[in-house]
Amino acid sequence: MRLLLISNSTNAGEEYLEYPKQNIADFLGDTKKVLFIPYAAVTFSFDEYQQKVQNRLSEFGIEVDSVHKYADPKKAIQMAEAIVVGGGNTFRLLKMIQQFDLTEAIRNKVLDNTPYIGWSAGSNIAAPTICTTNDMPITEPDSFNALNLVRFQINPHYLDAHPDGHAGETREQRIEEFLEMDPFVYVVGLREGCMLKIENGDITLIGPKPIRVFKKDMEPKELGNRDDIDFLFE
Repeated sequence: MRLLLISNSTNAGEEYLEYPKQNIADFLGDTKKVLFIPYAAVTFSFDEYQQKVQNRLSEFGIEVDSVHKYADPKKAIQMAEAIVVGGGNTFRLLKMIQQFDLTEAIRNKVLDNTPYIGWSAGSNIAAPTICTTNDMPITEPDSFNALNLVRFQINPHYLDAHPDGHAGETREQRIEEFLEMDPFVYVVGLREGCMLKIENGDITLIGPKPIRVFKKDMEPKELGNRDDIDFLFE
């Protein structure tokens, strides 16, 4: 498999997809046409989303096609040179993927070495389930089972902060709750500005911040881009 799993599309004060654009272009290499899955969009149209991504990737001569343009989205997946899945609401994204019966089509295509790039919700669905998303369940998918391209769970936009005056749970506490229900899986807190690249059987952290890795009955680990994180495949 070849995966580029990005925490977020936009860093504060930057333009859309500014920080990961070169990583995306390098990852795609000679591939100059991608199939975009815009289903995570809620408050703007799929056409607008496609154009937003196209505006950025045009810098590298990459054409952004979109699955929502096709009467047969499954065939579009099967013909794709690369698959790109944007962020937004993870529940909406997964529901539409399930609605069009695309889960296995995407999974099989990526397992056949088609490059997969996702950010935020698009990274979430690469995991076994979407149970570690930060999003509100604004709609109900058939199940929480996702693409299962990696064996660990992902929490994009991971934050350590606990604002003054806020009495609610921290992100770490929410992840600990998840691990009470599913104690046998790792959860990767992927901080903003960072991404995971999976290629040739190796997994690499790219970005200026460490990941925070959780598992039941294990002290959370802070791991940077010089650390071995291949254990996440276990």
